[in-house]
Amino acid sequence: MTEQQSSRPKRPHLVVVGGGFGGLALVRKLRRADVSITLIDRHTYNTFQPLLYQVATASLNPGDITWFLRAVRSHQRNVRFLKGIVTAVDHEKKLLSLHGDVSVSYDYLVFANGVTTNFFGTPGAEENAIPLYKRSQALQVRDKLFANLEEFAINGQDADLRIVVVGGGATGVETAGAYAEFRNNDMPTTYPELDRARIHVSLIEMSPHVLGPFHPKLRDYAKKSLEERDVDLRLGTAVKEVRENGVLIERDGEQEFLEAGIVVWATGVTVHPTVKDWDVPQGRGGRIEVDEHLRVKGRENTFAIGDVAIGPDALPQLAQPALQGGKHVAKYLKAHLKGKTVKPFKYSDKGTMATIGKSSAVAEITHLPRLKGFPAWIIWVALHVATLLGGRNRLATMINLGAKYLFSGSHNAIVGETPYVVAKHQVHITPTSKKKPKSLDAAPPAE
Repeated sequence: MTEQQSSRPKRPHLVVVGGGFGGLALVRKLRRADVSITLIDRHTYNTFQPLLYQVATASLNPGDITWFLRAVRSHQRNVRFLKGIVTAVDHEKKLLSLHGDVSVSYDYLVFANGVTTNFFGTPGAEENAIPLYKRSQALQVRDKLFANLEEFAINGQDADLRIVVVGGGATGVETAGAYAEFRNNDMPTTYPELDRARIHVSLIEMSPHVLGPFHPKLRDYAKKSLEERDVDLRLGTAVKEVRENGVLIERDGEQEFLEAGIVVWATGVTVHPTVKDWDVPQGRGGRIEVDEHLRVKGRENTFAIGDVAIGPDALPQLAQPALQGGKHVAKYLKAHLKGKTVKPFKYSDKGTMATIGKSSAVAEITHLPRLKGFPAWIIWVALHVATLLGGRNRLATMINLGAKYLFSGSHNAIVGETPYVVAKHQVHITPTSKKKPKSLDAAPPAE
């Protein structure tokens, strides 16, 4: 192995695994601390996951929601970045092993590496469904959508195209709502040759409700908003198998196959399989067990924060627990290095929110009444733009979302490359009417 730390620094060396919400919050809080920091991540960028679905639905560029992790040195000189994947941890020698025969020594270690998609053992899901957890997956979903539409524009005018979204949590609801609005508002202009009544958006959720953690009134509002956008809701329905051309579902003991061009998997997360090789105690869901200070149980000077950790009180796998956890560990380390102590970590629930589409959202924010509709949507937009990393990203996102939501005459989509379409039979193109169909039940008439 090549020893990255050839000479041990005089000041303590902190290694942070993961450049997500928690990892970056921790690193930034130690900007003026007397420590040397190495930030390790498998990617060279941070992804703002709450807006991944906007990339998948062609409203944002991937660069709008990603931030170059090496830019952390712009205002912080005690940190360096290292791209890598941790394969093993020697807790006695305090040594990390990374892919590519790289080793990194440490005095303090923090796991903030997040989680990954959970397919729950569903046959065919990992092979045929596309999760929305990484930038590359969002781009895959986006490009597959337009490849399907271009194919149908030539060969499928008399066929149905279905987009299936599995999971009725925030990501699933937001994705299904965005696809429905694209079909309802943009396709009459951009794809006039396609019958919108034959383009289906199906949302499948095993429980009887969407947005399960929310108040029943907000759940009902979200359900109604989806139905108003003509989303095909399949509640109380289980996915039994994902095939190359669709999903096999079951409700009340009866099975049905939904043919689909795209299956988006937006339900559940689990820890990365490699965590089992790190010699750490794992609890429910494989999450790393920590104490009241987010210290890994039985491992000296080792911490875990965010989605990958589970403490005495199981916290939701959201951004806020990771951010607050990162700040607490930074506070703990600064006190520890001075021989002082701090109070145990206490999570402050600031609430949660989800959007269904333009002017439609739900929000449960601490110290505020429950919100829905336009007020919740405005707060959702403002909060998500404000919490993006980097001024350039915030400005680009404001411009792109403004073009989408404020200018009804704009039907531009942020797209990539699609394959050439070969006609399956002779195709004769005729002009279409300038009139827009009045509803999903009416196809664009031909002149």
